[in-house]
Amino acid sequence: MSISEPIQNALTNSVIIFDGATGTELYRRHVFTNRCFDELNLTQPDLIRDVHLKYLDARAEVLTTNTFGANPLALEKYGLLEKTEAINEAGVRLAKEAVAEFRQKAGNEKKRVWVAGDVGPVVDAAVSEEAVVAAILRQIRALWAAGVDFLFFESQRNIRTLENCVKAVSLLEAETTAGNEAQRSDRIAAENHSAGLSGHSASAPFPAVVPQKIPFILSFTLTQAQETAAGESVTHVITHFKDKTPAPLAWGLNCGLGPDGMLEPVEQALAVLGNTPLVVEPNAGMPKAVENRNIYMSSPEYFTTYAMRYVNLGARGVGGCCGIHAEHIREMAKSVKPLAGARMQSVILKPAEEKTEYLPETPLAERSRFAFRLAQKLWVTSVELTPPRGYDLGPTVERCKKLHRRGVDCVNIPDGPRASSRISSLITADRIQKEAQMEVILHICCRDRNLIGLQADMLACAACDLRNLLYITGDPPKLGEYPDASGVFDTDSVGAVMIQKRLNRGVDMGGQTIHAGTNAVIGVGLDPTALDREREIDRFFRKVEAGADFAVTQPVFDPDALLEILDRVKSCGIPILVGIWPLASYRNASFLQNEVPGVEIPPEIMDRMARADTKEAQLAEGVHIARESIQAVRHAVAGVQVSAPFGNVDAVMKVLE
Repeated sequence: MSISEPIQNALTNSVIIFDGATGTELYRRHVFTNRCFDELNLTQPDLIRDVHLKYLDARAEVLTTNTFGANPLALEKYGLLEKTEAINEAGVRLAKEAVAEFRQKAGNEKKRVWVAGDVGPVVDAAVSEEAVVAAILRQIRALWAAGVDFLFFESQRNIRTLENCVKAVSLLEAETTAGNEAQRSDRIAAENHSAGLSGHSASAPFPAVVPQKIPFILSFTLTQAQETAAGESVTHVITHFKDKTPAPLAWGLNCGLGPDGMLEPVEQALAVLGNTPLVVEPNAGMPKAVENRNIYMSSPEYFTTYAMRYVNLGARGVGGCCGIHAEHIREMAKSVKPLAGARMQSVILKPAEEKTEYLPETPLAERSRFAFRLAQKLWVTSVELTPPRGYDLGPTVERCKKLHRRGVDCVNIPDGPRASSRISSLITADRIQKEAQMEVILHICCRDRNLIGLQADMLACAACDLRNLLYITGDPPKLGEYPDASGVFDTDSVGAVMIQKRLNRGVDMGGQTIHAGTNAVIGVGLDPTALDREREIDRFFRKVEAGADFAVTQPVFDPDALLEILDRVKSCGIPILVGIWPLASYRNASFLQNEVPGVEIPPEIMDRMARADTKEAQLAEGVHIARESIQAVRHAVAGVQVSAPFGNVDAVMKVLE
């Protein structure tokens, strides 16, 4: 297949969507397990082509051929040994035909898709290791000759089976190189013969043969103990191959574990892989005990949540294995691709025009009352209120007046939280400041704005005297009620802070003067329970370096986790407000724990909420837990931001008493 970008480059520069399980899709189409699925390439090609098309429609960028068990040792058991080459060649042809049909339907002949030659584990105690390697070699020889973009050795069981795959690739590379050398020699001899020369002339215009390199991925499966079937850890497996050749273009973890169980192995793999990409393909997992019921959690939404976590940790390819089908891949792709863009985009600020001068930035204490309290190291209280779904802002303004009378310093207004569509947070903030006479901390989300719109809103905030701005990257649209909306993500929160910092000095991102600084107080987020703590800390310091003036944490239910990360970032030099969410009920706690990505509620907190026997008692316990959390961290933070559960400002005031 002719493509413009090798898979090696793509995995380095972006996040690639792999397909899901072929066997699962075939079983859903009433092909039972007593059949040889690989033979369907010859007997039911339309069925296989349709499976590939379903994954392409779901936005998969890598198709794995229907050849998982198409090695001669496995095929011999079905009486299909002599059809080894035909089955593998057909598997590649059907994938390519699906790609061609998909491109034609999409009207895009250059649509980026790779075909991976799928090779499952070859394990047969009745034959020697040499015979196993020979069987793998026979299969991959056929796949490579048919034109796959790379070989994908998946579901390998241990170091021994992985080594057999590497040996087979080495033999194929040697064969291919020797074949190219023979062709070169024949061509030189033919040219010399036609020119009346004898032997192999050194002056023949043919370049030397470059040794053939076969791109391949090694992927292995894990048991529930998070180790191979031979008891080998993830770290041990990967480091075993560190200096061996040929080297895989990427490593993979697939099958064995569900989305949740795969998280820790992903972290372990990334810790030792360095710059080598990682592809993650969990299966549908095991049922989870929820309220004494066994529930299979691997809905497309659940799978998507964990796929996003893999990408945040650093995975470069995401797909699915057993039990993961096209609907899962479709939903995952909608969220992972925009998220990947946010991870990789960086804003480029043009140099200021020749006659443009940067203005001195207004001292922090002079930009707002909120900033003055921060600068003077005075305790700050803020309450988060979500804008309404409709356009009646009266009740929101009244709540703010009540909070203002009770001495709360600021109201924090989210911007499309959890990718929901609500009235403009900027308009909400402007009304609150004018009618409730209360300062606002306004969130600005990068998800919904391109760079032009982002800068326009920054200038609008300055015009409305909205000074306190908190920049967030934002959740992908799939997490909200409008999954077909597009995530923009021209930049992330780091880039947005850089733009705002420059506007504070009177210069826009295009290098042009705006004649006056915007005087914004620049805020950013900090997640104490982030899955990848090192990445979170690194990004936080990048936000500070870009120009952040303060930070607000995600809701904290474990004070010890917050204190640990605060100790890691204490050199940042900016004040940090702790986010607090008073749990409204046990049901509310269960929803946050099971459905909201990134929220971790300690078991003891869940137990305390469960022991309260009425809704009123549960809310009182939630308030008590929130007050305890504030007291535990008060010495280490500059203030608190309390979320109003379902707009209940009375509960907030009890927390702040």
